[in-house]
Amino acid sequence: MSLDTPPESTLPYPPIHQDKKFVVLSDWDGTITTYDSNDYMTDFLGYGKEKRREGNLEILSGRVTSRDAFREMLESVSQNGHTFEECKRVLKDNIKLDSGFKEFFQYCKSQDIPVVIVSSGMEPLIRAILSNLVGEDANDIEIISNSVDVHKDGSWSIRFRHPSSGYGHDKSQAILPYRNLANPPLLFFFGDGVSDISAAKHADMLFAKEKSNGENDLAAYCTRENIRHVLFADFSRALSVVRSIVEGEKTSKDWFDIGRA
Repeated sequence: MSLDTPPESTLPYPPIHQDKKFVVLSDWDGTITTYDSNDYMTDFLGYGKEKRREGNLEILSGRVTSRDAFREMLESVSQNGHTFEECKRVLKDNIKLDSGFKEFFQYCKSQDIPVVIVSSGMEPLIRAILSNLVGEDANDIEIISNSVDVHKDGSWSIRFRHPSSGYGHDKSQAILPYRNLANPPLLFFFGDGVSDISAAKHADMLFAKEKSNGENDLAAYCTRENIRHVLFADFSRALSVVRSIVEGEKTSKDWFDIGRA
C-alpha cells in the first residue's frame, strides 16, 4: 500500500457533513473522558500501568506501531479472564466525563455544529459509557471507531477499522474527505494521546489536552514535529476558544499564537 492510498476500512463510515460551517471531531478516551477506558482496563485488569506506559512511549518514539501495542494491551485484559461484558460494567462504574463536555456539546448543538467521536477504542464500549454519562444526547453523537469480536469461549479481541495500517484506526481518514468539498467546514479536532497522531497534521484547529498525570503524548508529539496546536485542560476552556471562532471574535491563527485555551 502506497503512502497516498487510503487504508481499506473494515467498518462503515457515516456520511460527512457537507453543509456545515464547522464540525467537531474528537477523540473519546482521555479527551472527552477523564481516564482512557482502554488504559483503565489495561492498568487494573491487564498487565498494568508500567508496561502500558512503556508501550505508549515506544509508539511515540516510532519503535512500535499503535496497532500492535494496542492489540497487546487489550489481549492482556482478555487473557486475564475478563469477559467483554465484565469490562463494560467496570468501565461504566469508573469512567467519568470531562467536567465541561456537556456544556460544550450543548453549545455545539445550539449552533448546528456536529460533534463526531473519532476513537481507537471499541464502539460497543464507547456507546455504553457515553449513554451512561450523557443520556439521550448520546444519540446525537456519531462514533467512528474500531469494533470488537467476542469469541465462543468468552475471550474477545479488537477488530481494527484499518488493520493494514500501523495506526489500526487511521484517524486522518475521518478528516481528509472534507478536503474534497467545494465549501469545506472548519474542522476542530480534540485529542490527547498517541492514537491521535494520525490526525494531528490534518485538522484546521488542533486541540491537545493537557493532563495533570503527565501523559500528554499528543502535545509532546506536536511540539517535536512543529505542529501548531492549542493546549486545553478541559472542555469548558475549549468552549471559549470555539465560541470566539464561531462568533468571529478570533481566528484559528490568533489561538495558535496564544497556544493555550
